[in-house]
Amino acid sequence: MKYNQSIISPLDMSGPDGFEREFEFNARDFGEIKKLIYERAGISLSDSKQSLVYGRLGRRLRALAMSTFSEYLAYLLSHEDEWQSFINALTTNLTSFFREPHHFPILADHVKKLGRGKQISLWCSAASTGEEPYSMAMSMVELFDSYRPPVQIVATDIDTRVLETAQRGVYSIDRIEKMSPVQAKRFFLKGKGGNEGMVKVRQELIDMITFRQLNLLDNVWPVRGPLDAIFCRNVMIYFDKITQKKILDRFVPLMAPHALLFAGHSESFVQLTDAFSLRGKTVYELKSAEPKK
Repeated sequence: MKYNQSIISPLDMSGPDGFEREFEFNARDFGEIKKLIYERAGISLSDSKQSLVYGRLGRRLRALAMSTFSEYLAYLLSHEDEWQSFINALTTNLTSFFREPHHFPILADHVKKLGRGKQISLWCSAASTGEEPYSMAMSMVELFDSYRPPVQIVATDIDTRVLETAQRGVYSIDRIEKMSPVQAKRFFLKGKGGNEGMVKVRQELIDMITFRQLNLLDNVWPVRGPLDAIFCRNVMIYFDKITQKKILDRFVPLMAPHALLFAGHSESFVQLTDAFSLRGKTVYELKSAEPKK
């Protein structure tokens, strides 16, 4: 990979707003950060992310009482336990309950066609703070009209901090304000006293989900097939085409022949691999599942 070393002058200590920076941060630092986050997490940072990188990693410099990014990078390379904090700082976690809502009726219809006697296995590969896997779980409860449907969901994310939030299942009440009153009452418990203004996901939903840390670049994934559906939404946009294809190809052997792959609204996989065909809006199936003509 080639990096543009002219993004910041080595002597430029000012931010994009013209104010003096708190920490020394130059083109070499930014190039090294881009290289390391790509190697460790597959994330391809554009040159426009300079300010984002400065702001997010700046918190780590303050925590470690450092004054320059070069000092931090030297520390990172000699302290294995700092890598997770580095990755956590540079990952973006934007999510909500029933985000891209057209996917959930499709998932429910797909599972319904599989038959009532089947144990259903689903994977949410970018779980973030938990809203997506919990939305999957709610859809399954509604489909089977039971708080204990024959469904197991594995929810993974590279960021350990957001997984801790997901496992707790506790959210600010404004996170469910767009949900119907019926769903809010059915799936959440309202906090009282010191927990006023918060809600907690019902324990039955938490019990449906196994949360695990996973880097999609790892050689071994703690996920077993055959899976009936994979949600990989709004994560591929952070990878380059080569990495995207590698991940998609690794999905294939984990998927049952009938399985569906759900993508984000701005993601398209058709040109990346021959393994999938587009079934509907950002929903893919294995080509082997297509009916023969």
